[in-house]
Amino acid sequence: MKLRSDSPPEGTLRDWIDARAERGGDGFVFPEGESDLDWSELRDISRRIAMTLTERGVARGDSIAIMMPNGRAALECLFGVLYGGFRATMINLAAGSDSISYALEHCEARFAFVGPEQAEMFRNAAKDLAILTLKPDLAPVGSVDLHEVLPESHALLMYTSGTTGRPKGVVHTQSSLLAGGWTTAVAHQLSPADRGFCVLPICHINGLCVTVMGALVSGGTLAMVPRFSTSRFWAQVAEARASWISVVPTIISHLLHSNITPDSAVRARLRFGRSASSALAPDVQRAFEERFGLPIIETMGLTETAAQILSNPLPPGLRKIGSPGIAFGNEAAILAPDLEKAPHGEEGELAVRGPNVMREYLKNPEATADSFTPDGWLRTGDLGRQDEDGYIFVTGRLKELIIKGGENIAPREIDEALYSHPDVVEAAAFARPCPSYGERVEAAVSLGAGSAVTEEELLAICRERLGTYKSPDRIHFLPELPKGPSGKIQRLRLQEANLGRN
Repeated sequence: MKLRSDSPPEGTLRDWIDARAERGGDGFVFPEGESDLDWSELRDISRRIAMTLTERGVARGDSIAIMMPNGRAALECLFGVLYGGFRATMINLAAGSDSISYALEHCEARFAFVGPEQAEMFRNAAKDLAILTLKPDLAPVGSVDLHEVLPESHALLMYTSGTTGRPKGVVHTQSSLLAGGWTTAVAHQLSPADRGFCVLPICHINGLCVTVMGALVSGGTLAMVPRFSTSRFWAQVAEARASWISVVPTIISHLLHSNITPDSAVRARLRFGRSASSALAPDVQRAFEERFGLPIIETMGLTETAAQILSNPLPPGLRKIGSPGIAFGNEAAILAPDLEKAPHGEEGELAVRGPNVMREYLKNPEATADSFTPDGWLRTGDLGRQDEDGYIFVTGRLKELIIKGGENIAPREIDEALYSHPDVVEAAAFARPCPSYGERVEAAVSLGAGSAVTEEELLAICRERLGTYKSPDRIHFLPELPKGPSGKIQRLRLQEANLGRN
């Protein structure tokens, strides 16, 4: 099956896995020492897993929980569940016991694939679920007929981070999951000659769709490591012989503040780095590109859209620093309060429509209905504006706006001011209750080793760039800021934390 830039992939994940196996060639490599996994072997293992689940009476579309770190076993389980027409239910390894228990109960899974290191956490959270192992429980090939799988069949269930209230279960179909890999492949012009580098967890939509599904639909290969390590990152990229990397802004910042630099062979082989999951501060992007000589393509995606909705073009195309780009493979628009498209330059809510959009929130028809406009636009909850070239500039999130004395303040503005200081590795502004203004502005930062920068120095930068009214009243210094599974800094956890005087 061939990747086309003008239309999303047809068929099912099973069709695409079979096609890659028949064509042959490499699939996945693991710089940390696990044996390589080519497409043919992956197809055979996927079939056996699918048959085992079918023999055990799992119905098409039923949830199979997967609670495993990045690695060969996680990929085998993921593709086996997808191949059989079941719903791969990815459990966030960084979630607490309550969130894991809720997800396992809500999805109604009867079986789970669980990594050895996650077994105790799983047993504490689960009630009556059976843990499946890859061997020797695999059914022999040909022992049972697999379920029929259709493009509209459920394929993936992934729970949102749930920073307020219970997390919502995002359901993707076989076709929308394929489309999620396709939007990435089209935007980044991925080909069978490319090898991506996956350091982000595949229990998150970015790692799963951008890198894993991107490799499937493009026919390329993928190198995967269990987790990000600042000290080992460039050596792993070198060993993997990767042609592109997918990271998040916090990783970019940590690499920038490290004294480790990739050698010339790595730089020559890498075409680009990709950034997503949260806004990339322009000063950090410019400094990274100047130091490492690697273009960073800022993008944007959501769990509800199988990752990517926007991307900057590859060089020599026009990249606009500070913007996650333009739509590739789907439509993007800025909606006014009346849900009509806003004029260019006017702020409104970012909305998206296309083949990569989710089917629904599981068992939550009210939330599903509230998320879509009558003409099918998915409302993202992000605020932004669109310029005359079609580039989207995100200015904040509706739920994260700081409302000080009736004025809306976007935390991102403050973040970018703080990141302009070269010692700031991580930064996030957030709201705190205030009897005078309703809310006041505070921020938290982590600094590079040996930094002596003071709160007053950082406040002076903010006042100069933003004015006194938008500047933080306090800046808290922390060893590390709280982050979700994708590496995205979680402002609401800072807002709820008991941060005292410095």
